[in-house]
Amino acid sequence: MNKPLSGQALDRIDGPAKVTGKARYAGEFADEGLLYGSVVNSNVARGRILRIDCDAALAVPGVIAVLHHLNRPPMAGDDESYEDADAAHGQPFRPLFNDRVLYSGQPLALVIATSLELARHAGSLLQIEIEAAPHQTDLLAALDQAHDAPAELPEPRGDFDTAFAASPFQVDATYSTPNEHHNPMEPHASTVIYLADDSLHIHDKTQGTQNSQDFLHKVFGLPKERLRVCAAYVGGAFGSGLRPQYQLTLAVMAALKLRRSVRVTLTRQQMFTFGYRPRTLQRLRLGADREGRLQAIHHAATAQTSRFEDFTEHLVEWAGMLYRCDNVATAYRLVPLDVYTPLDMRAPGAASGVIALECAMDELAESLGLDPLDLRRLNFADSNGNLGKPYSSKALLECYAQGALRFGWHQRDPRPRSMLDHGELIGWGMAGGVWEALQMKASARARLDADGHLWVSSATTDIGTGTYTVMTQIAADAAGMALPDVTFQLGDSSLPTAPLQGGSFTVSSVGSAVRQACQLLRGKLVARMKERYPQLLDEAAEDFEIRGGQVQVGTQCYPLEEMDARVDAEPSASRQGFACATHSAVFVEVRIDEALGTLRVSRVVSAVAAGRVINPKTARSQILGGVVWGLGMALHEETQVDHGLGRYMNHNLAEYHIPVNADIGDIEAIFVDEPDAIVNELGSKGVGEIGVVGVAAAVANAVRHATGRRLRDFPLTVEKLLG
Repeated sequence: MNKPLSGQALDRIDGPAKVTGKARYAGEFADEGLLYGSVVNSNVARGRILRIDCDAALAVPGVIAVLHHLNRPPMAGDDESYEDADAAHGQPFRPLFNDRVLYSGQPLALVIATSLELARHAGSLLQIEIEAAPHQTDLLAALDQAHDAPAELPEPRGDFDTAFAASPFQVDATYSTPNEHHNPMEPHASTVIYLADDSLHIHDKTQGTQNSQDFLHKVFGLPKERLRVCAAYVGGAFGSGLRPQYQLTLAVMAALKLRRSVRVTLTRQQMFTFGYRPRTLQRLRLGADREGRLQAIHHAATAQTSRFEDFTEHLVEWAGMLYRCDNVATAYRLVPLDVYTPLDMRAPGAASGVIALECAMDELAESLGLDPLDLRRLNFADSNGNLGKPYSSKALLECYAQGALRFGWHQRDPRPRSMLDHGELIGWGMAGGVWEALQMKASARARLDADGHLWVSSATTDIGTGTYTVMTQIAADAAGMALPDVTFQLGDSSLPTAPLQGGSFTVSSVGSAVRQACQLLRGKLVARMKERYPQLLDEAAEDFEIRGGQVQVGTQCYPLEEMDARVDAEPSASRQGFACATHSAVFVEVRIDEALGTLRVSRVVSAVAAGRVINPKTARSQILGGVVWGLGMALHEETQVDHGLGRYMNHNLAEYHIPVNADIGDIEAIFVDEPDAIVNELGSKGVGEIGVVGVAAAVANAVRHATGRRLRDFPLTVEKLLG
């Protein structure tokens, strides 16, 4: 057998295609006679369309059509489902459905022309008259409209009120986080190839090809066999591709209406006209005894949503998972506004909720006179109190230990403003992180061809996480083959069923299916060989090697024959009695020059316990990206709204601030050894989300240590710091 590939830091298999330009994305597929669509959006936050004058646009040579609510193809009616696999509770948005304007930026028309430039020019000539109605886009101004969120909150345990009142040390603080928008490198696009048999071959920017296929099947009543959705390469998504976005619906509308191939791409500004991470207000109340043991926890949050869907995320339950406490309660409310529905965004819920939790823990440590790290160690929980189940593994204490040692935490002077270097205030802060380690149903097929090449397939996608690479590693190990002899195929709705790529569960879900399919195929091969060649009956299965288009057993070689195997993998039964989660400890150093008004993060150490890491190189990249995102949450990112107009003001990459290279100091990622035979057969928990969780809180805690000021309104801009 070959040396195991899982656990090796291998280069990305898809890397050469991406850096040489061979990889094609959704907006790069050509077809003869391809038409181009440009979306025209509303500049009103609420109202009704009175008139659309298309004459000037249609008079432009090369303009083929203008679609709007009065002339679009038939769609599913009011009483039919538009839900998809990531839909929120309520009635999903329907582009060009009727004359109602529900939010600023809503698509009102699609101009189709022979070139994108013509379509955009013609779009500027449309005259759309809207009767505006009063609108509300400010969460703080509409708190009296809040209602209970339709979320599955953990049952309260103990008696919070009594325990909190009796606690000698208390924290009662409110934290706020802003709206944030996904800004992947590849904007959303859909290219719909209209085929001669009236079927559609669609290249879509999506995290779930089968989700997009099923959505189009419902909305347009098309048989699934006439819809093939592909996403071989995705230029980042971070959750923006979990739900089918409106450019897909519009592109299909145009293709059906004109019986032509159509491409619709969104501009960078239009990337701000659909889902986002929602603004939140969070109140944390913590009670502790004199030794620092938590006696009471209450996490209450209020977040914004649209008027047509109630979007919820896992926002308030993390304290009950991360720390040991007998009296825990949560509350979660939503405020409907004249905005689009929020959308899952990297580490949805945890990225925002853990900010408040870990800042409050830091405030509690300060009031107790305890080291923040010691407080967390003291309240370590080896079971998930929300579920009443022990963890399958939880190496968080080792994360604390290894992260602190590498960072040099023992040298920290706890007094605010006590650490100086060349006139700069130095602050050291830390925070814990947690994310559920989930596993979903998934299917995979393994096919061995006559040349001895293994083709493994599943309909999952690769949004930049390294899926092509780790699945090939898993397949090669399970089949006992060399890496060059294995090809993993993904991003096609016609392949075996796979869940959406999100939630850090792709390796555990699809990887388990891939492993089982390849093991089944290898078992079939060995059985067939022993059946055909009786002299092999006593040979051990591991002695059968596939190489050079032949089966080698010892010094003898035998011809191959084609065969395949398919597996529908269920979540591991061993998980049922346990809670499964990834954990992290993040340590941050900030440097602040009050005279110059600068704040920068100079060092980050992130220690992560994520079970078995299949590819440390791609996993490290995920942690580095997550840390950078966390720094953006702490110091940069905020989608600003002109509430008078109900419109985003910084809907571009010039004014929507995200970290750039000059903002990033040294980042070190540590993977703590954490064997786990329960979480799934691979022992892998996933790393896509955990890297961002806790980072922003650690920065805020470091800022407090450096300056003595506690900022609770994110992002922590210099104006807030020095104001």
